[in-house]
Amino acid sequence: MSTTTAKPLPVPRFGFDPSYLPEFADKLFIEGPQTARRLTNFFALLLFATIIATYGVLSNSTVTVIGAMIVAPLMGPIMATTAAVIMGSTRRALHAIALVVAGIVTVIISSFLLSWVVPDVTISFTSNGEITSRINPGLYALLTALGAGAAGAFIISRAEIADSMGGVAIAISLVPPLCVVGISLQQGQLGAAAGALLLFMTNFLAILLAGGVVLLIVGLGKSAVSQEHARVRRRGLALFVMGILLITIPLTLSAYQAVIHAAENNTATSEVGQWLEGTSYRVVTVNVNDRVVIATVEGAGELEPTQQLANQLAAALGHPVVVNLRMLPVQMGVSSNP
Repeated sequence: MSTTTAKPLPVPRFGFDPSYLPEFADKLFIEGPQTARRLTNFFALLLFATIIATYGVLSNSTVTVIGAMIVAPLMGPIMATTAAVIMGSTRRALHAIALVVAGIVTVIISSFLLSWVVPDVTISFTSNGEITSRINPGLYALLTALGAGAAGAFIISRAEIADSMGGVAIAISLVPPLCVVGISLQQGQLGAAAGALLLFMTNFLAILLAGGVVLLIVGLGKSAVSQEHARVRRRGLALFVMGILLITIPLTLSAYQAVIHAAENNTATSEVGQWLEGTSYRVVTVNVNDRVVIATVEGAGELEPTQQLANQLAAALGHPVVVNLRMLPVQMGVSSNP
């Protein structure tokens, strides 16, 4: 009697390995007998990451904030949400999105309380780069998040690299913007809080859409075999696309304003430079803030009347301006021969 041994199915070069699906689901979805322990781990890590990120932001420490990004577990349930949608599982998608919402609320409240004990004079919304970089997002933030979301989905879809999420966690910012929301609310800076929340929503929606598209391309959607599963996937992806389109509106406006501001600064800098020609002065900084131009120059000697500069700037910018000229005196000394 001859026996035949079933040959193992070949592992696809690019697509999702069907044999990896049970392990994939076990890693990504918090369910089963270990649910309580895994939720405890999730919120403990989230709290630790919030502490690190909040005080890293307040101390303007980029290295500390990066450490918080690595510790933060928020990427997990977001990826679980988009994976559940692609697999057509409404139950898993709702559980994952509920965990995301709980995580968002936890971080904002925790950062609010953590910043409450910090003296107000040490919190700056103008000079702290870790705050200012997160309260006025533009289209670059969306493009970065789309790339990070795609990379994260590809990583979790392959068993051999599924634990290599550290780089993606650094590339995309999830917990730090929420910490800035909490800090801003505690300081009464509602505009800054809205900007930081916009950055988080941009990253969140980009992960959902880009991650879902990648998981669909690699073949995870093949597990959605019924019409109901397919309907959940279609509706979920449609919601992701709608969310991205809505978030693109304020991002585009912000990017447009940034371009206009940069163009005005360049124009004003050129005009100030022309005004200084023939003198020993040089331009240090020029900043156009609505109709106020703050120009800082350094040098020695006399300058042309400031009114002349104001007229030049008004003609170049196309609207009346008020010039605030700051002059830094320079003293020179020449050493004698030794």
